[in-house]
Amino acid sequence: MEPVIQTHDRGVVRVLTLNRPQVRNAMSLDLMRELTAALTAARTDAAVRVVVLTGAGAAFCAGLDLEELKAMSARSSEEHRADSEVFRTLLDTLYTFPKPTVAAVNGHAVGGGAGLAAACDLTVMAQGARMGFTEARIGFVAALVSVFLVRLLPEKHARDLLLTGRLLHADEAARMGLVNEVTPEGEALSRALERAHELALSAPGSLSMTKSMITAAPGLSVSDGLRFAADLNALARSGPELREGVGAFLEKRDPAWVAQAKAAAQEGF
Repeated sequence: MEPVIQTHDRGVVRVLTLNRPQVRNAMSLDLMRELTAALTAARTDAAVRVVVLTGAGAAFCAGLDLEELKAMSARSSEEHRADSEVFRTLLDTLYTFPKPTVAAVNGHAVGGGAGLAAACDLTVMAQGARMGFTEARIGFVAALVSVFLVRLLPEKHARDLLLTGRLLHADEAARMGLVNEVTPEGEALSRALERAHELALSAPGSLSMTKSMITAAPGLSVSDGLRFAADLNALARSGPELREGVGAFLEKRDPAWVAQAKAAAQEGF
């Protein structure tokens, strides 16, 4: 049986592919657990510097699996909470991931699938794809996903998408700020890989600290935010990456992390 999450390495970039094309990569509980496990493995693998998330076949992710939806009415409140916890853990793992993440939205991203794209650092979307938070149209609530949507978008846009459940064309998603870039059909993954390799040119520790600042800042007061930033600043100033980066600049050479990324690409790592 084919794995529900396929893993391929492209140099220092790990590509995680949702692999249920027969159901448009709809999210079963197994897929959510496997994706969380794959992210955890990439987190602890020092050779992986960036993660790209995409879908097999014509879709990125159609949201919650139909069989999961059908089974909901027979479950207890405790079972519903346990199921929700699986998705919560996945979204939390993805959003707080210490390495950069890029979503390659190769086809429709709906419901929880749109939430996965929203939780990534960068999102590249194919021109023909559609994205929407359609939960309200079937009597569901995009509760977990809304936590990220209200961080990404002005409130009026978030209310529009969550309350209407309408599907966005790629260009409108880009105008709203929901995606970073729109590509011609069939080029979302290749462009996402290009963006991922660009990210790998920056220092891994610097990227991790920057992500932690971005994650924490919205929940902090200005004073607390500046104190947290000062702590990160002091940590970066005393770290080996800054010494290496400055040394490489003065010596007119690539810093170690760039040399590593180039070597991995040449070796077909």
